[in-house]
Amino acid sequence: MGTVAQTFGRIAGFAAVATLAIGIEAAAAREKITVYTAVEPEELTGFAEAFEADNPDYEIQWVRDSTGVITAKLLAEGENSPADIVWGLAATSLLMMADRGLLEGYAPAGVDKLSPALMDKQSPPRWVGQRAWVASLCVNTYEAEAKGLPMPTSWQDLLKPVYKGHIVMPNPASSGTGFLDVSSWMQIWGEDMAWSYMDGLHENIGIYTHSGSAPCKMAGRGEYPIGVSFAYKGAQLKSDGAPVAVIAPSEGLGWDLESFGIMKTAKNKAGAKAFADWSVTEKANRMYNEAYAVVAMPGIAKPVDNFPENIQDKMIDNDFGWAAENRKRILEEWEKRYGSKSAPK
Repeated sequence: MGTVAQTFGRIAGFAAVATLAIGIEAAAAREKITVYTAVEPEELTGFAEAFEADNPDYEIQWVRDSTGVITAKLLAEGENSPADIVWGLAATSLLMMADRGLLEGYAPAGVDKLSPALMDKQSPPRWVGQRAWVASLCVNTYEAEAKGLPMPTSWQDLLKPVYKGHIVMPNPASSGTGFLDVSSWMQIWGEDMAWSYMDGLHENIGIYTHSGSAPCKMAGRGEYPIGVSFAYKGAQLKSDGAPVAVIAPSEGLGWDLESFGIMKTAKNKAGAKAFADWSVTEKANRMYNEAYAVVAMPGIAKPVDNFPENIQDKMIDNDFGWAAENRKRILEEWEKRYGSKSAPK
C-alpha cells in the first residue's frame, strides 16, 4: 500500500502532470494572428508579450521584413495573402493596398482618441497611424574626425566632394526610409531639382542598402562615416554608446507613419480586430513612444533621448497620397539611374 509520504508524492505527481496537460491544452487553444510588419526586429517581442498579456486567447505570428519587401509581398499575394493584419508598415504602402481593395475598414475601439490627421480619411478608416519615423543623418564622429570630414548640417552638404565614397543610403525600392527620403526631396525641391540632387549624391554614395536602419548601423560600426537613415535608430545607437551624432538636415525631413490595417481576406478577423483595438490604446502608444518621438495619441509623447531637438518642427507637410500614387514611377526611374550601386539581395 505504501507509506503516507509515498501516497502524497503520487498525488503531487499526478497534479503536476495534470497542470502541465492543462497548460499545454491552453497554449494549443490560443488562436494565432498572422501579422505582416516592418517594425525593427528587436521591438517585436515586447509588443507581442504586451498584447498577449492583455489578450491571452491570442498569439501573434510575425512575418517581418523591410518596408519595400513586405509591401511587394502583400501586393503580389493580393487576396491570397495569409496575413490577418498589416501592422507597423508605412502609410504610403497601406494607401496602395487600400486603393487595391485589400483592406477592410474598421474603427478600433478608442480610435477617436487619436489624431485624425494620422489615419485614413474614410469612415471607417481602412488604415490607422501609430507613430512617425523621421529621416536623419547618422554620423560616426570618430571616423569623421579621423578622415577630416566636416559635420554635415544640410542635405545639400552631402554633395560636397569631400564626402565621396563615405555615404551609405537605403534603396527606396527595398526600404520605406529610402522612399521617404526620395519622395520628400521631390516635395521640398520639385522633381527636376530632386533628380539633379540625387545625381550628385549618387557620386558620393558608397552603397545602397536594403534596410532603412542599416546605414545607421554601418555608421555606428565605422564602416561608413555617414548613413542616411532615421532618427530612432541613431538615437538608440547613441544611447548604447556608439560614437554617433544624429543630425536633422536643415531643409526639412521626410517622414512616414507606421500604420496598421486589417486584411479583407483575414482568416482570423476577430483576432485582427483585437490587435487593432489594442494598438490604439494608451498602453500601446506609450510603448511606441519608448523609441519614437511622434505618436498618434495626442498628449502622450515625451522627448526621446538623443533625438534631434525640435525634430517635429522640421517634418515636412508630407503628401502621402501623392507619394503612394507616384511610388511605382519614381522607383522605376531611381533603379535605372542608381541601382548599380545597390547591395546584393
